[in-house]
Amino acid sequence: MNLRSLLIVAAGIATLGTAAWLTRDKWEPWLGTGSAQSAAEKKETDHPGHDHGGPERVKLSPQAQANLRLVVKPIQPQTFLRHLQLPAIIVEGRGRSTGDRGVVAPIAGIIQSVSVHAGDIVWPGDVLLSLRINSEALQASQTELYKTAQEVQITEDQRRRLEKLAGGAVPQARLTELQYQLDRLNATRKAYRADLTVKGLTSDQLEQVESGKFLRDLSVQVAGVWEKTETPNGGPLLEVEDLRVQRGEQVQAGQILATLANHQSLFIEGRGFREDTPLLEKAVAQGWPVLATFLEEKEGAWPTLEQPPLKILYLANAFDPGSQTFPFFVHLPNQYREYSHDQKTYRLWRYRPGQRVQLGVQIEAIENVFVLPVGAVAREAAEAYVFRQNGDAFDRKPVHVVYEDARHVAIANDGSIFPGSYIAHNGAEGLNRALKAQAEGGGGQDAHAGHNH
Repeated sequence: MNLRSLLIVAAGIATLGTAAWLTRDKWEPWLGTGSAQSAAEKKETDHPGHDHGGPERVKLSPQAQANLRLVVKPIQPQTFLRHLQLPAIIVEGRGRSTGDRGVVAPIAGIIQSVSVHAGDIVWPGDVLLSLRINSEALQASQTELYKTAQEVQITEDQRRRLEKLAGGAVPQARLTELQYQLDRLNATRKAYRADLTVKGLTSDQLEQVESGKFLRDLSVQVAGVWEKTETPNGGPLLEVEDLRVQRGEQVQAGQILATLANHQSLFIEGRGFREDTPLLEKAVAQGWPVLATFLEEKEGAWPTLEQPPLKILYLANAFDPGSQTFPFFVHLPNQYREYSHDQKTYRLWRYRPGQRVQLGVQIEAIENVFVLPVGAVAREAAEAYVFRQNGDAFDRKPVHVVYEDARHVAIANDGSIFPGSYIAHNGAEGLNRALKAQAEGGGGQDAHAGHNH
């Protein structure tokens, strides 16, 4: 064989080796538990020529495995983060830049018209409703502002006329007196304008009052202080959450007319018990992340929200005397989607005040354990089992559960199972039932009967 032939053969062998390595996840389980299988595990399955049933091994058809929707993956030791599970609820960010804000009546009056309804999205400057003025104080302020504005105009005209007289016929003292009078009138005018501004009148409306056009109706608008609160794409974040009045109703100054909501930024209010205080204080001091499970939310219903890990913002320093718990708060960014109906756009928020949450606060790190979902472990009295794939069968292995919570179990790395083993990550209870049924049907008899090794 010449050199060229040798090179072609070598290249072919290298290609086959690469293909085998890249597809090892497909064929390794059928050799036992893969390339990482320990010598002790290989010894258990090293019986060429036949397959043992055995009381701790169950063989499933492909259809049975599909029915159980088995997920089989290799395992490796890792660090398990133990979490303290505490009840919580989503709340508004009281006293912060976002949350609910009430719209109050600036003056007493009667509701003439309502321009919005609950659920409507509004912009700063939008008219919410109109009031027919029923306030003697407002009417008196308009009258006084008009009279003062007229006196200012008369005094200014008089001063200009006297200043035009030639030859110093008008004493300087007279001109000085008129200037003092004009200063007093302007100060009074400014005070009345400020009073009416507080009552909800705009600059244009104040100009109308000074010209003698008194206001009978007043529009209540969305305050411009909300202008800085917008979505990343420039859309408004305000919606009418609650409308508390109706047409024809008489309201008083300061009465809440509507509630505007902005749920872009909420808070999770957790409840800690007295004995949890040291653990929560340590979590806050270390800056450990918090896991939040939203109980009413279906998995996959919303896209993944890109956000930094949730952390405890602060712990309250007072206990509730009734429940003997204390609140702690976690900042929660929110997301929404919109839909249209009757030519109006409405908004649905992912997280809503009042929604229940289960918080997992990290309190401990457990080293060198196998971390599996709870569905990977089957229970029988004090025993706990996992199932290791062995070709088309599954071997039941007793394990020591170091810790478990609602979603995960931490299994000791004590030699009962080994790194690299292919373990069923779900369906353990179903596999255990199948093993029992196989044993009751005779599948657990001596598998060596009828042949010799």
